[in-house]
Amino acid sequence: MNAAFLEEMKTKLVEERARLEQDLNDMGYRKDEEGNVTVDTESGGNSDDDNASEVTAFADGMSVAERLESELKDVKKALASVEAGTYGICKYCKKPIDEKRLIARPSSSSCIECKKTLTQEL
Repeated sequence: MNAAFLEEMKTKLVEERARLEQDLNDMGYRKDEEGNVTVDTESGGNSDDDNASEVTAFADGMSVAERLESELKDVKKALASVEAGTYGICKYCKKPIDEKRLIARPSSSSCIECKKTLTQEL
């Protein structure tokens, strides 16, 4: 993997990290120093309908936030692997990950072959 490609991927990862962090922030989700998630909520009223709507919206938001958190974790791991000099190496078979896969998903940590094997086992 050449240095220009690696720098391009690092830039994409940094931009993706910033976008994910902003998305979580915009949703009102925050993490404290211990990693506990807090949510900025507004109470719409005291009726049962208002409370049910708030609970539903909160549950939907948690699903989205969990997906964003997972993506952010993958991006942070990929950035750490750039710094460690192991970016672009499959964590399972230790072979290089195809550059086309990294362009499509810069936070990829496995090659297509290993990913297919894993998803077939599930």
